[in-house]
Amino acid sequence: MGISEHVLGANAKKIFAEMFERLLERFGPQYWWPGETPFEVMVGAILTQNTSWKNVEKALENLKREGLLSLPALLGLTDAALAARIRPAGYFNVKARRLRAFLEFLQERYAGEVNQMRARPTERLREELLAVKGIGKETADSILLYALGHPIFVVDAYTYRVFTRHYLAPEEAGYDELQELATDHVPAEAAHYNEFHALLVSVGKDFCGPKPKCQGCPLEGLNW
Repeated sequence: MGISEHVLGANAKKIFAEMFERLLERFGPQYWWPGETPFEVMVGAILTQNTSWKNVEKALENLKREGLLSLPALLGLTDAALAARIRPAGYFNVKARRLRAFLEFLQERYAGEVNQMRARPTERLREELLAVKGIGKETADSILLYALGHPIFVVDAYTYRVFTRHYLAPEEAGYDELQELATDHVPAEAAHYNEFHALLVSVGKDFCGPKPKCQGCPLEGLNW
């Protein structure tokens, strides 16, 4: 028995549908992930680890301004030069190494061709991404969903807070359990996963932070 059936019973899909509708009505379409190309989205997914998106935007702007936001240009930088340009994203030395590991993977495994990467079956590509040093489940799934359009649900701190605080999952639930929960009860379409996750981020930022602000939240009073 999955965690949703244990907690919610047969109404699980209706509950998730109502959650989505409430969030969409309040926040509107999110048009996430911001990025002009799939490659930019993949770079952003790595840079956003443990920092805010505003900081990532500054780092990406540094790269764009110097004409460096391409695979050949980034691979041509030394680690120190790359770290200096992504400094606004924080942990810049660590992220420079992680970004280089991903860039080398993209070049060596797919000859730098994003379309070849996209054509790989989701589970196989996910395994490959997780084998790249510094890429965990959230980053891998963000690349799969937002850059490549694969139907996989991204779990993050906002997802965890919303799902557990609304009793959709127990507090001890891990990444895989929360992902399975969403996958089982949300329409299995990349566009829907994309929008739902982005809406969870929005409600998480505005209402469901470390200290919840339940009054006025679009999910207030949503009972099951």
